[in-house]
Amino acid sequence: MKYEFLIATYETERLKVVSVWSEFEDQDLPARPHPTDPRGRSVHEHMVHQCVSEDLWFRNMLGIDVGAPPLPEQETRLEFIKSYADLSGKRLASLREKPDAWWEEMVNFFDARRSRAWIMTRRLTHTAHHRGQQMAILRMLGRDLHSNYGPTADTGGLMQNHAPTIYAYSNLESLIRAESSGGAKAPLPGPGEKPSTERPARG
Repeated sequence: MKYEFLIATYETERLKVVSVWSEFEDQDLPARPHPTDPRGRSVHEHMVHQCVSEDLWFRNMLGIDVGAPPLPEQETRLEFIKSYADLSGKRLASLREKPDAWWEEMVNFFDARRSRAWIMTRRLTHTAHHRGQQMAILRMLGRDLHSNYGPTADTGGLMQNHAPTIYAYSNLESLIRAESSGGAKAPLPGPGEKPSTERPARG
C-alpha cells in the first residue's frame, strides 16, 4: 500500500501519546504552564483536547466513527490512557482496511478541500505539537523524561554523545498493565558528563 507509512506512523504515535501521559502523576492534572494564567491548557485539558479533537477529525474529515464517547467516564490519568489506547486502536484497525483510492479522495478540511492523506499528515503533526507542550509542562514540574523520539537529558544527553534512546515502555499493553499497578518504567541513567547542547565547544 502506498500509504502504509501513515498507518505505521499513527501506530507509533498512539504509544508516544500515552507514554507522555504516563510520565505525569495523578496530582499533576490541574497543572498549567503558569499556575494563574488560564490561557495555557492544564494537563487535564490537554488530555481532553487530544481525545475530543482526534475523535472529531476522524469522524468529520476521515469518516471513521468508532461508535464510542471520546472521553472516559472517570477522567483520571489512567482512565484517559486506557480509553485513548482503546479508541485509537479501533481507528488504527479501520485505517488498515482503506485502499489507496480512499487516502487520495478529496474531502472537507474545515473550509478547504484536501486529500485524506494530507489530513492524516496534518493530524499527526497536530498531535506531536500538543505532546511537545505536555513534555514542556513535565519539565516545569521537575519530572524525568524518557525518550519520545530519541535521547533526552535523562537518557544520557545528546545522540552525538552516544546517549541511548530509552522508552518508558516497549508497547501499549505493557504500559497499561504496569501503570494499572503502580508503574514500572524503564530506569533512566540521567545526564551524561557532557552538556546537552549542540553548540560547539570553544577552544
